[in-house]
Order: sequence, then structure tokens, then C-alpha cells
Amino acid sequence: MAIIYPSPDVYKASYPKAISWDADMPCHPVFDMLENTAKSFSTHAAFDFMGYKMTWGDVYESSLKLARALQDKGIGKGMRVGLFLPNSPYFLIGYYAIARTGATIVNFNPLYSERELAHQINDSGTQVMITADLELLCGKMKDMRTQSCLKNLVICRFADVLPFPKNILFPLFKRKELARLEDVQEWSWQYHDLIDHDKSPKPVEIDPANDVALLQYTGGTTGVPKGAMLTHQNIVANTEQSVMWLNGVKRGEEKMLGVLPFFHVFAMTTVMNFSVRNALEIVALPRFELEATMNIIHKKKPHYMPAVPAIYNAINNYKKLDKFNVKSLRACISGGAPLPVEVKKTFENITGCVVVEGYGLTESSPVVSANPLTGENKAGSIGLPLPATSVEIINPDDKTTRMKLGERGELCVRGPQVMKGYWNKPDDTAQVLKDGLLYTGDVAVMDEQGYIFIVDRIKDMIITNGYNVYPRNVEEAIYAHEAVEECIVAGLPDSARGEVVKAWVKLKDGKELSSEDLRTFLKERLSPMETPRQIEFRTEPLPKTMIGKLSRKDIVAQELGKKR
Repeated sequence: MAIIYPSPDVYKASYPKAISWDADMPCHPVFDMLENTAKSFSTHAAFDFMGYKMTWGDVYESSLKLARALQDKGIGKGMRVGLFLPNSPYFLIGYYAIARTGATIVNFNPLYSERELAHQINDSGTQVMITADLELLCGKMKDMRTQSCLKNLVICRFADVLPFPKNILFPLFKRKELARLEDVQEWSWQYHDLIDHDKSPKPVEIDPANDVALLQYTGGTTGVPKGAMLTHQNIVANTEQSVMWLNGVKRGEEKMLGVLPFFHVFAMTTVMNFSVRNALEIVALPRFELEATMNIIHKKKPHYMPAVPAIYNAINNYKKLDKFNVKSLRACISGGAPLPVEVKKTFENITGCVVVEGYGLTESSPVVSANPLTGENKAGSIGLPLPATSVEIINPDDKTTRMKLGERGELCVRGPQVMKGYWNKPDDTAQVLKDGLLYTGDVAVMDEQGYIFIVDRIKDMIITNGYNVYPRNVEEAIYAHEAVEECIVAGLPDSARGEVVKAWVKLKDGKELSSEDLRTFLKERLSPMETPRQIEFRTEPLPKTMIGKLSRKDIVAQELGKKR
């Protein structure tokens, strides 16, 4: 007799002996994780940022001081405070300081265009933004006071978190990377001034199950990016689930490599919060650079490295690989895009570590499932549901019928990590959350051992290098060019990036436009990850459905047919 969902017994039987699916999940404020670690591991290394080091005691004290300073500026519950930062100690300190005030954290991508920034600031109601004195960041802030509801900036000096002599050389030789602060001086607060006091933060009453700790923007299952409301309980539970799943971590003794951006929900949980909970030293770079990453692995000897498949593939194919010792890596977590089996096997052979592929989405904080470190690690599978997580495979047509094992259906999730809903979008929330069950928009099957396999994607979202790109957003930017008549944007399979963004464009009669000119036009409208890597101009009308809608499905089928 076929087993019908939901039946946790299917995947519980495949769990490693040391892990219990029925485990209780903690429910406390996010900032308790840092406080607990600081109390037990105050003098242990917390952050190594290109040689600049901080202990857990340092990070905790800085977060307390910043929290009180923000409170003195009027920040508290009911307000939103943004983080517009690269990986650095400032991100970790700012994240936990905002949470302690009771305000809601809003993560912003440092690569956002000004248009995207203004939209997210206004949509979220972000009034204060913590950023750094870099042109890449502050250069985009100068017009935000007139284009958005942003009222104040907290500016962190980047040179202050660089070791000597880098902190001296950076301002001397990289002035083009430093922002002109006079453009924002009137409405800015300096981080080093804010934390120059000895006051403790005022206590704030937090309801972990209901108070929103974070607005994490996503396209969800449809359309324009939306703010997923992640509560304190969501974030703490998913961190604890990840800790349980990667059992065997030596608390206070090991190192985590942080090359994924902390503003991305994958890194937020599996790198930053995981490390805080386990008192791991975070060895971080502001962004992924292959040679710098190889040097860090060789010299700093980290034990864990969450990454997207493109990073593992880049390391596999690095021409100077034989000059580096990468054997310190004990476990690596792959997410953000499907992990090709050959990439996984090659990386494991090179490093000797275990690579486990997992699955998640912003709406689930993000981790839903993963292959176990011990037990069967099925290549091509996204593994087993995490503790306290129930996965159901639902008929995508009627949205209610539970499918049998081995049958395709929409992957749906229930668990303590599932979001409260979308910020100010009750209709969108109702489409994806039904009685606590999250409809992911991904088509999957579950085998008889409870392992899940993603087989298709309902939504059109493109995942390139682990980042979400929304075709509609790219199409709207292309349509803004006066020469464009029609365009379709879609993702195409790519062994290095998971998917690449391609645009098919038909110009208006008599108009001319080159790929280079179009990319130049899009530079101010899209971030680099959204800008199409491939552009194809067509003279004939683009394919349409029977009712006249442009057909993304047909044009992708044409493209894939050409490559067969």
C-alpha cells in the first residue's frame, strides 16, 4: 500500500541516530544567541576580517553599545533599521544591536541600484540605515533622503576594521573607493561616536513567536520582491535546526569560512547565526574572490564552508589549486542552486570533506532540508526535512490532494522556521501560506526513504550564483529603452552559475541597438547579477501563447532545442 503524506515516519526512519526529528525547538529573542555565547566564550576568537580580529566579548559589548545608542536616537519596536554592508564585523554587530532594540532588521544588497534601494526603503519603511564609508554604498545614499523615507545614516569607517598597516594603506591608496561624506553629513551619525559611551541598553520585551526580527526581501513565488517577515522564533529555530543537523561541531574550537554575503538569508543562517550559536570563529571576506578564498583556506584552515555550487565549481577548476592545502575543510553545505553531481564528487575528492546539498527559501528562514553528514548522502537530492519540519507533496492543480511517494507535486513545508507572512501583502501571503503550510512553488518528489528531489520550478525566478533574479524586474528595465518593442527574460542552465540570465529582444521598426549599448543603459537600472549575460536580438515577433501573452516557456524551449 502506498504511503500518503504527511507521514514523518518516512523520513524519521532515515535520520542519523544522533538526531531526533521530534526535538523541541527553542523560542527566545535572536540576541540571546550572542549573549549566551559571549558569556561562555568571551575571550574566544569571533571574527577574523582579513587579519583584523575580534573576540566574542568584543562583538557582544559593541552590539550592546550600539543598541543603546540607537535607543537614545529613538529606535525601538515598530521601527525598521537597514543593513547596507558587505561582510564585516559591522554587519554582525549591527544585526544583533538592531534586534536588541526590538526594531526590525532589513537586509539590503550592496549591489542594488539606486532605484531598487529606494523601492525597498519605501516599501519597508526603513528610517535608519547602517552602512560604511565606501563609495559603492554611501555614493548611492546621497539622494535617498529625497527619494525615500530614509531619515538617518549610521556610517562605519571601513579602515577601522582593517589590520595595521592595511588601515593606513586603504585610505591612502584607495581613495576612489571611499565616499564623499559631505554629501550625507547633515543627516548622518558616525558609528565610532555612537558607541563611545558606557551605558547599557534599555530592556525590551520581545514576543519571539510574533515579533518580526527581520524583513528579508524575496520575490516569493510570484512577481515583485516582497519582505518576508521572519520572527525571532523563526530565526532562532532555523539556527538550532541547522546546529542539530550538522552535529559534531566543536563549540568554541572551530572556524567558519564566510565568503557568502551575510545579507543573503542562506549566509545569515548557515554562516553568521550558526557561528554565533556555536562560538565558531568567522573568517570572512567582504565578497567572494577565488584567489583570496584559496589563500584563506590555505592559511586560516577553516573547518566549514557554506557556498553556492558556482564557488565549488570555481575551486575545482582553479589552475593553481595544487599550490594550496584545502584539507582543513570538514563539511561544506551547498545551497542556492542545484548542485551538479560531478561538481560535488570532484570537490569531495580534492578536499576530503563531505559536501551536503540542502534546500531552502527566504520564506523558511531559509533551510528546509539537507543531506545528513552521517548516513546516506544522496547526490542530486536535497536531503531529508530538518528536525520539527514536515514536508508534504501536494497536487499543484488542486492545491489540496496529497501525492503518493514517488509522485510529483508541489513541495510544501510546515515548521517553526516558516515565516509569519509577507510585509503589508495579505493577498500574496494568502497565496503561499494556508493554515501554516508554506507552498514553495517548487515541484518535487520524495522517495521511500524520505529523501526529496526537486524536479521542476513552478515559478519563473532565475537563480544565478545563488542569487534570486526576477524576470519581470529585468524585463521592465529593458522596456524602459525607447528602441525596445518586445522582450522576454529567462534563465538558462549553466554549469558554473546554475543559471544565466538571457534576454530576447525585438526592436521597434527602424531602431538600432547593440548588446553593449543596452547593457550600458541597464547599468543604472539593474544590479550586475540581474543584467543579462546573454542578449539575443530577433527581427520576428517573440513567441506568444494562444491568448497573446509573451511565452517564456516557448522561447526557452527553442533555445534548448538549438543546443541539442
